[in-house]
Amino acid sequence: MKIALFTNEFPPNIYGGAGVHIDFLSQELLKLGQVEVRCFGDQNVNESNLNVKGIDSCLSNPKDEKNSHIKMFHNLSRNIEMSQATPEADIIHCHTWYTHLAGVMTRELLQVPLILTTHSLETHRPWKVEQLGNGYFLSRWIENNAYNTADGIIAVSEQMKEDVVEAYGVDPNKVTVIHNGIDPEFYKPTTDDALLRDLGIDPNIPFVLFVGRITRQKGISQLISAAKYFNKECQIVLCAGAPDTPEIAAETEQLITELKATRDGVILISEMLPREKIKILYSQARVFACPSLYEPFGIINLEAMSCETPVVGSHVGGIPEIIVEGETGYLIPLESKSRTDFNPTHPEEFQKAFAQKINVLLDDEALATKMGKAGRERVLKIFSWESIAKTTFDYYQEVITNFEKEKA
Repeated sequence: MKIALFTNEFPPNIYGGAGVHIDFLSQELLKLGQVEVRCFGDQNVNESNLNVKGIDSCLSNPKDEKNSHIKMFHNLSRNIEMSQATPEADIIHCHTWYTHLAGVMTRELLQVPLILTTHSLETHRPWKVEQLGNGYFLSRWIENNAYNTADGIIAVSEQMKEDVVEAYGVDPNKVTVIHNGIDPEFYKPTTDDALLRDLGIDPNIPFVLFVGRITRQKGISQLISAAKYFNKECQIVLCAGAPDTPEIAAETEQLITELKATRDGVILISEMLPREKIKILYSQARVFACPSLYEPFGIINLEAMSCETPVVGSHVGGIPEIIVEGETGYLIPLESKSRTDFNPTHPEEFQKAFAQKINVLLDDEALATKMGKAGRERVLKIFSWESIAKTTFDYYQEVITNFEKEKA
């Protein structure tokens, strides 16, 4: 089987959970078939069962600074080139709306089935208008049409299955749930005190860790506000980069400055660290914080749990399918005014509740250790990439069979 994987992110250009997903999934799928990756960038790999071609459009460098939609035109241009660079495939598998247009075009040109994975939904991320301007409305149109064209849809959580059916009116029978996964041989407890010191972290003082992009979705502003209730003796490590806009970058910087004025031990790591270093931060943190306001799955929680670190996370999206309340961490209810309003209705209540559970684990090292070990056991049992890739490959075969029957 020749599998065409269309993605914005692919190593070394990874900045979010979708990129981590496609990285590990592709490595397992190439054991089962021929994998053709088309991605945004200048990648060029041709190995046994794996061919990677990055699409670096001629529009990559904006010439017209007055055109507020230039980023969207870059994406559209890359989609056309991505489709052009895929003359053969048995199935097309798209990840995020950035490649949906290429998927739809290639489906029609090759007359092969199209599968989409729901890492998130544009209609549930209204703050993206800050990043894309009116291009956001076009991204929603592209996504809507792609989901109603696709022959199969993979939801990364049960919540995401409900969301895509509700948002775009797709047939529930066309949606299957296949969770994200983790490589437990890579993400395992790993320590390096020298690295921590290089990053400004004292390895002898417990620290709370956040890893994520600076975006409304990840709830970093809620975490910074909650941090004023954290135990004074702890460190707070914010591994946060790739801001959506200059405005949210400035807003977050101001919040961190205000937090630093009230307490010591606040460490900002603004660079996107390689995963070899991230797993050390996961491993040596007392607790991992995931205050997301929108999280279809939350692969970062798996990464932390696989490194034997308990997680305190928001009770939203797919996070409750990862964290077992009271066993591998804690879930904090998050109320909002509506499904697409990602500001907590009672933010101070959420922040205090979040901090209270963080403090429980800061105060009780034995409990944190017990929960951390339970988290890794859960990862090993349910979330290995090998089994997820096999389930995905079987789904490919099912969709291809149904597609061919309908054509006949």
